[in-house]
Amino acid sequence: MAMAMSDSGASRLRRQLESGSFEARLYVKQLSQQSDGDRDLQEHRQRIQALAEETAQNLKRNVYQNYRQFIETAREISYLESEMYQLSHLLTEQKSSLETIPLTLLPAAAAAGAAAASGGEEGGGAAGGRDHLRGQAGLFPTPGGAPRDGAGPGEEGKQRTLTTLLEKVEGCRHLLETPGQYLVYNGDLVEYEADHMAQLQRVHGFLMNDCLLVATWLPQRRGMYRYNALYPLDGLAVVNVKDNPPMKDMFKLLMFPESRIFQAENAKIKREWLEVLEETKRALSEKKRREQEEAAAPRGLPQVAAKASNPFEEEEEDEPAAPEVEEERVDLSMEWIQELPEDLDVCIAQRDFEGAVDLLDKLNRYLEDKPSPPPVKELRAKVDERVRQLTEVLVFELSPGRSLRGGPKATRRAVSQLIRLGQCTKACELFLRNRAAAVHTAIRQLRIEGATLLYIHKLCHVFFTSLLETAREFETDFAGTDSGCYSAFVVWARSAMGMFVDAFSKQVFDSKESLSTAAECVKVAKEHCQQLGDIGLDLTFIIHALLVKDIQGALHSYKEIIIEATKHRNSEEMWRRMNLMTPEALGKLKEEMRSCGVSSFEQYTGDDCWVNLSYTVVAFTKQTMGFLEEALKLYFPELHMVLLESLMEIILVAVQHVDYSLRCEQDPEKKAFIRQNASFLYETVLPVVERRFEEGVGKPAKQLQDLRNASRLIRVNPESTTSVV
Repeated sequence: MAMAMSDSGASRLRRQLESGSFEARLYVKQLSQQSDGDRDLQEHRQRIQALAEETAQNLKRNVYQNYRQFIETAREISYLESEMYQLSHLLTEQKSSLETIPLTLLPAAAAAGAAAASGGEEGGGAAGGRDHLRGQAGLFPTPGGAPRDGAGPGEEGKQRTLTTLLEKVEGCRHLLETPGQYLVYNGDLVEYEADHMAQLQRVHGFLMNDCLLVATWLPQRRGMYRYNALYPLDGLAVVNVKDNPPMKDMFKLLMFPESRIFQAENAKIKREWLEVLEETKRALSEKKRREQEEAAAPRGLPQVAAKASNPFEEEEEDEPAAPEVEEERVDLSMEWIQELPEDLDVCIAQRDFEGAVDLLDKLNRYLEDKPSPPPVKELRAKVDERVRQLTEVLVFELSPGRSLRGGPKATRRAVSQLIRLGQCTKACELFLRNRAAAVHTAIRQLRIEGATLLYIHKLCHVFFTSLLETAREFETDFAGTDSGCYSAFVVWARSAMGMFVDAFSKQVFDSKESLSTAAECVKVAKEHCQQLGDIGLDLTFIIHALLVKDIQGALHSYKEIIIEATKHRNSEEMWRRMNLMTPEALGKLKEEMRSCGVSSFEQYTGDDCWVNLSYTVVAFTKQTMGFLEEALKLYFPELHMVLLESLMEIILVAVQHVDYSLRCEQDPEKKAFIRQNASFLYETVLPVVERRFEEGVGKPAKQLQDLRNASRLIRVNPESTTSVV
């Protein structure tokens, strides 16, 4: 009962949607007014979805049936048109032959017949009549217009002609390697577009006994051509195009699934092309039929008959003749083999790539251990053409110009079928090229807004997620294939990392962000890069190698800023104690010093809000420790000497200033205050710098120890009022 109600509701819904007055907006409005809640809308949505799936299945089934019927109808029409054209040609030949018989031959033939009937000179008269009629019969040409005798020299002449002509065509030297191939006909043609009948190009056609070669003109080289296409005659259909002024003297060549239209110079040349094409196709078909009959005939009998009829051959009774090895026949009469080329065309047209490859695998398994007589070679030639078309379609599916949505899994179908076709290297190249385009597009679509660190978080998430998904999909698709594919993936990953670093550096380093921001951004990139270790892919060394120049530039730039600021404060130094005015400010400074690692700062604070240190030394301490902390976030082994030399240059500026002030100051109180600042610098700040550098790098720095142990590192001019660097 419920099923019947459901079917009636579905049919009513279908009729409502198919009606000519259906309006989607009005329908949705009425539906929302009549529904009781979300559940009713969900049920109605499911019914519409089921109806859509049913319609899609019916449409697919109808398309498949109509497509097969179209192929069969087109084939029958081609056969019928060919037969009608042949019949018309034969009638024309008969008419022209009858018209060429001289009327004067009729009385002579009648007189010869009368003389033979009267019995006078019976033997001679009869022989003369036969010779006369035989001579008259020589007036009629043999089918094909070629003489029956003397074929050997004619074939050599045709081969020489073919060689001479094809030497003028670039890119077709492989045609000369086919034995028994010769030129039948050739001439100039003009190709037109099939849809709009617009002139495309001038071509030259070379008709061989088994194929048609089309070559295009080379305007710069007169009398020379370039290879354009080659069509086997057994897969070629010729169609006469009716004259429709100004379009006339045209004919069409059908090569499923494409077609081309050519125009001859005049009606006579067009007729010659049509006749020669049909005759050559007929001769090729007859030749293949004879070869199949000869291959199917039992071996050994002709040789036995020849031996029995040769009276001059000595009998050899002692040595028995070796048995003739009979060539094994291959049964190609099965229905699925006969329909295989057409089935492959259908699968390619319907994008059923798996079905097409399954058919090819089935054929390869069937012919795996069998010989290759001419019928099998002919079948393989047809199948190879379909394999080429299927490969071109799969390559187009993986081209970067296609839609890049769906992620790496969207390429799995085409990649797997290319691998099954033995195109593993091409599948790997196209897959990686497709993913490179997808990554590039994803990076370009990121909007640069807000803080730099926020953009870097988005950039790292998009890039490394895409890289991780690509690696996993690559491992799934190419598992068990040649290990060279994995080398190609590593090379691709390095190239993709270069693309990422370009976008990263442009936003972080080219925009002159602060060192702390740059350090945070690099830290985020390293953390994302380490996630690739889960799949056995370590690209950390690559990102280090690509970022080393930018980080060196950032460290050098920030070092110069600190040195300039320190020199500016040194030039205004009065060597006075700091008065922070409020306990809150003093507490804040103590907290800053503790965060810098200076735990003994309490001993340098006095009563109220005084600090027994110079403002210049305190500012230098905070700035130097901040530089060291940010630089350690950027650190990797290639930056060791750069970081160490930068620290040395910064510290030398402060040490030099203290040393010079201690030499030049005459006031005892100020001199004692300078010594207190020097003690803080040598005994507190520099040991903290050494310890923190060793913790971040993993090994001590002897240069920093030597700097701390030396009390006077630079000799200065006593008369000078500035430090010498």
